[in-house]
Amino acid sequence: MGKLVIGIDLSTTTCKAIAWDLQGRLVAQARAPLALARPGVSAYEQDPHDWWRATQLAVRQLLPLIADHAIAALSVVNQRETVAVTDADDGLLRPAILWLDERRKHEVAALCQRVGHDRLHRITGKPHDWAPAIYSLAWLAEAEPEMFGRIRHVYEPHAWLVRQFTGQFVTSWASADPFGAFDIHQHRWADDVLQALPIALSPECFPLALAPGSVLGVVSAHAEACTGLPAGTPVVAGGGDGQAGGLGIGVVSPGTAYLNLGTAIVSGVYASQPKVDDAFRTLCAVDREGYVLETSLRSGTLLINSLLKQFFDIDVVAHPESLVRLEVEASRVPPGSAGLILLPYWNGVMNPYWDQDARGCLLGLSPDHGRAEIYRAVLEGIALEQAVATQRMVEATGEPVHTFVAIGGGAASRLWCQIIADVTDRPVIRASTQEASSLGAGIAAAVGAGSYPDFASAARVMTQGGETFVPNPGLREFHRELLSLYRELYPRLRDLYPRLARLNLR
Repeated sequence: MGKLVIGIDLSTTTCKAIAWDLQGRLVAQARAPLALARPGVSAYEQDPHDWWRATQLAVRQLLPLIADHAIAALSVVNQRETVAVTDADDGLLRPAILWLDERRKHEVAALCQRVGHDRLHRITGKPHDWAPAIYSLAWLAEAEPEMFGRIRHVYEPHAWLVRQFTGQFVTSWASADPFGAFDIHQHRWADDVLQALPIALSPECFPLALAPGSVLGVVSAHAEACTGLPAGTPVVAGGGDGQAGGLGIGVVSPGTAYLNLGTAIVSGVYASQPKVDDAFRTLCAVDREGYVLETSLRSGTLLINSLLKQFFDIDVVAHPESLVRLEVEASRVPPGSAGLILLPYWNGVMNPYWDQDARGCLLGLSPDHGRAEIYRAVLEGIALEQAVATQRMVEATGEPVHTFVAIGGGAASRLWCQIIADVTDRPVIRASTQEASSLGAGIAAAVGAGSYPDFASAARVMTQGGETFVPNPGLREFHRELLSLYRELYPRLRDLYPRLARLNLR
């Protein structure tokens, strides 16, 4: 039988182990759940040992399904902006702080001031926002200084799994980068950023970062005993799940943007140079050559699910059939949601405003509006936000966006894909696989194993398109007017948000 590659996708709530053939076809898959801990308000933590336990379980479930195949290599992609720390003996000092954790919010201004806002942005590609994990370290230095002084190793999830598989303290550029302390130009840890922490850390505390597609080590005898993977199997550098998802749908050149309709709404375009602007954040691409210019909205399917549950007592997770009915109802509502417009800033806004105090707004409510109109307004609001974000990025960089390729759970909605196509006035292609991040890891593994000479060659063969949603030209003028109205919402509300935040603290 032909050789396979394995993509390990360690997300926030699941570890997936997926076997791909060298044409990008999914051969078999297995998964294991991950639990979240909530130790306090706005606090999210996870036990890194659970990352390895879930990986072992998923791999052990996968291997019997591909017993007749040889494994060429494996690669890891990971949840981003999450951090774990260990002592000199590599003993875990505390649970990992997740990307969802908001306790670090108040560290942003101080660290930016110490490094210099413009310099920090230019070095790391990350604007003034609390997302990068470097701010979790800053919070730990202030909140747990005794523990912080014992830190000798700092991990993100990719480095943690590579350590378990190979024994090596090493990671990928594309996983180190979202930490917010990585020089995206020189591809090394930024010493002056680490020195600006309330308690300075040395770059030696961080894993050696190598190019995606590099062989980081091989599966050890101990890892073979834990997982069943043959010792000596190459472990190849992957990257963050966002960049890997773009690779997994073939975004390796300008013109096409990936659009992940997941818990958050993340879109990215490929660029050959590390352009920096407040309209996006800049990350190292998994193809080792270029960069990804990424826009992000924290309120995605998480907003949809919570709004329906809180306002209409509809639990779409427990009862997915209710969402099917709601989609039918909303499809009968005309564009514009019967005069409703929604600002989807339930968890603040990232690009281009970077305002953590911003909050959601539903404008135009009347007694005539029911759940179908409100549901459609949510879908349209997120689409409007994406249209604005994409246009700002195009204007700032000159990088074109002709087409979106949609991935993530939200891409299952034909209604939402069509709304996005109409509002952005760009075709939306629904990816043939919803496991694009794992396929990105598979592509990295195939390159690392020598099956392809480069990422572009591998992506051409291993990625495929899917159903295309074309903009309705008859709605073009209507959506231009709707976008014009939408663009005015945040500027008019901006001065009210800090006042509302202060009242909320009393």
